[in-house]
Amino acid sequence: MNPPITQLLTAGEGKTLEFKRDLSSPRNILKTLVAFANSAGGQLLIGIGDDGQVIGVEQPLDDEERLCNLIADSISPHLVPNVEIVTHEGKNVLMVETYPSSSRPHHLKNEGHEKGVYVRLGSSNRPASPELVAELRRSTTGVTFDEQAMPELSIADLDIDAAQHLFGPEHPLSEEALLTLRLLVREQGRLVPTKGATLLFGKNREQHFPDAWVQCGRFIGTDKARIFDHIEIHSHLPLCVEQIMDFLKKHAMRSADFSKVQRKDVWSIPLLILREAVINALVHADYSHQGAPIRVAFFDDRIEVENPGILVPGMTVEAMKRGVSNLRNRVIARVFRELKLIEQWGSGVSRIFREAQEQGLPEPAIEEIGMHLRLTVFLTTPVAAAPSTEERLESEAGPESRLESRLESRLESALAARVVLLLTDQTASKTELAQLLGQKAVSGALNRQIRHLLDQHIIEMTLPDKPNSRLQQYRLTEQGQALVAELKGV
Repeated sequence: MNPPITQLLTAGEGKTLEFKRDLSSPRNILKTLVAFANSAGGQLLIGIGDDGQVIGVEQPLDDEERLCNLIADSISPHLVPNVEIVTHEGKNVLMVETYPSSSRPHHLKNEGHEKGVYVRLGSSNRPASPELVAELRRSTTGVTFDEQAMPELSIADLDIDAAQHLFGPEHPLSEEALLTLRLLVREQGRLVPTKGATLLFGKNREQHFPDAWVQCGRFIGTDKARIFDHIEIHSHLPLCVEQIMDFLKKHAMRSADFSKVQRKDVWSIPLLILREAVINALVHADYSHQGAPIRVAFFDDRIEVENPGILVPGMTVEAMKRGVSNLRNRVIARVFRELKLIEQWGSGVSRIFREAQEQGLPEPAIEEIGMHLRLTVFLTTPVAAAPSTEERLESEAGPESRLESRLESRLESALAARVVLLLTDQTASKTELAQLLGQKAVSGALNRQIRHLLDQHIIEMTLPDKPNSRLQQYRLTEQGQALVAELKGV
């Protein structure tokens, strides 16, 4: 058997392993140790070159004492990693092993409680956002985000009828049942919904959690240069599962396998694997995170399911594959299990990998990208977005349709593309835009896309000093006009 250090050198740097040449950059070393303690733990090897070759440290005892002093003086709460000197091929290497800490979040003292908190993302250390700092604190208390009460709301803010329809008449949602499911909790003598209840069945969910929705896109080819179809799903979370699957089925070809006595439909995409991936994303998304919804992207050669939030503290991809469960949202998970959407805690990801192997598919990939977790399911045979080629689609569409399609692809929203087109030659208020779009009133989706277009400086207010004026209208900025001109000329 190879010595442990040989195995580590072969594995290379990642979420739980990092190499450093020496102690010349102590801040980076301290950031790594803080990130390890706040995430899934890890090992730091000092005396390893950038190319992975063992260089060794010349004064291991002195360096060990210096490092221990740096850790004691620079990191709070107090962190005590295991530091030892190991020998490899006659050279001394400092091995520093840090475990997931029950005192997280740890931070660098000179950077403060908020800015000095770091987490491990892949093979790099990232500053933790305020939402992530809050999650790190919660993770040590045993209370998940969705178990927290929302005292400003009442049971009237929940769509209990929709919930009862899903549970069926054999499971009446009495007050006791709602308390057992943690959809309601007692707060100062009254019953109030939890965040999980609002996420699952809230009548105005996106008012409280603006990014708690799902965006699905079917792209032509293997990148996002050209979008073929797109939908936004704003239903109650348990209903999102079938709606996402319906979108995927809509764009997947199906054939009949008549080699069996009993007819069996064979889809061009692995539906069971994708269903597990979708459920996993809905249950484990970090709904405290703002910036992007859950996204499902269907390309010719793969399908990506991406949810906001990196792995929960203490969790690694390898642990997920083994079926280890560490729930970020206990209320959502419990309801999904009661609705038979989840069979067994922690079984979803391990089932994904097992099914992929049994079906002869490439191994799925799980990656932390930015502050999101992406699960990619690869297809053995490419699936075309449409029977015709991209060139035929382009030639058959009229100029207006081609421009709208290009805008939709660039903005990743059909609604945003329509708003930009409507404002190309005119100004309009929100109410006028809603009427032009065929809406009876200004929808939450329209409000959200207007806000995004403002943030991207594609549109602007005609009365910027009076954002809430009843006379407020919107128009394209110079940047927005340039975007339209660019895509017209493509």
